[in-house]
Amino acid sequence: MDFESQNTNATLMDVEAIQKALGRSRPSIYRYANTDPEQLNTPYNPKLLNPELRKDKNDPLLFHPAEVSRFARDVLKIKQVTIQVQEPAATATNQLLQEILAELRSLNQHLQNKS
Repeated sequence: MDFESQNTNATLMDVEAIQKALGRSRPSIYRYANTDPEQLNTPYNPKLLNPELRKDKNDPLLFHPAEVSRFARDVLKIKQVTIQVQEPAATATNQLLQEILAELRSLNQHLQNKS
């Protein structure tokens, strides 16, 4: 069985991303999603598409790419699925965090060289 999952940074997928990846309608994705109006986080069900845990009922449904791939392979019987998660566009916050990380690594290296 040909199956491939490309997950560069474990970014979660929303319903629209799954819709595009699997070529299914939005209602079809919701029909297969493991949700219950009475329960915030339902137990794992291998026959359904299981979302990540939510803290609030108003949080959007988000799915891990590996779960989407498993669902496509095991439930929908799609033989070859490629899930590609692209990195979001760089924002000022991301850039600042990258600069802070580089500075911390530099400091760490300096301290290690001193010891």
